[in-house]
Amino acid sequence: MSTEAGGTAVLLVGVLMIRLVLADAHLRYVQPAMGPWLLVSGAVLVVLGGVAVTRALRAPVAAAIHDDHDHGAHDRAGWLLIVPVLAVLLAPPPALGSYGVDRGVTVASTGRTYPSLPDTGNPHPMALREFGERAADGNGASFAAQPVELTGFVAGDAPGGFRLARFQISCCAADAVAAVVIVHDPSGVAHARDTWATVVGTYRDVTADGVPELDAVAAQQVAAPVDPYE
Repeated sequence: MSTEAGGTAVLLVGVLMIRLVLADAHLRYVQPAMGPWLLVSGAVLVVLGGVAVTRALRAPVAAAIHDDHDHGAHDRAGWLLIVPVLAVLLAPPPALGSYGVDRGVTVASTGRTYPSLPDTGNPHPMALREFGERAADGNGASFAAQPVELTGFVAGDAPGGFRLARFQISCCAADAVAAVVIVHDPSGVAHARDTWATVVGTYRDVTADGVPELDAVAAQQVAAPVDPYE
């Protein structure tokens, strides 16, 4: 690989990292806390790539001709390595969605014990993971028949409603696992896969395979959040 190709590749990777952070697109792949580190790393790569390209362009013409003669095939392969970087730079892949839920595993209960929800007169906003853990804790006794509010993406149909899901990540999307709730929606409104929805309802039961269920009293489509993970 020529110095120009290598330097350009490093430069573009740095630009890609900076762009993802500034556009909050990195939240599709990693925890928010990693944003500053990606920004610094991207800046370093931009500097290193820029220095390499500048030095290559200032090299004597004779040396460049000699390099092209000896490494022409390697240079072409090196430039091809830039193509996937450009593709991600121009069109970053989306966050994990229903496709991953169908091929992953749901979050298992941690055995945590929860106190009963207070009667505030309003639905309690709750992560899908907590909903699942409360459902596993004493068969949902801590819900105390109080309404909850869940937000996630539609992961497909279910008898009498649909599946609502959201991924949790420890570090990055590679270790993501999904929490899934079966929403029983009496309205019968169809919800397209991978659209985001906020539902309000009460705990119903747990299926034979351990998936918690919710009886919805309201369900509306919402915009996808900037941070798609819990």
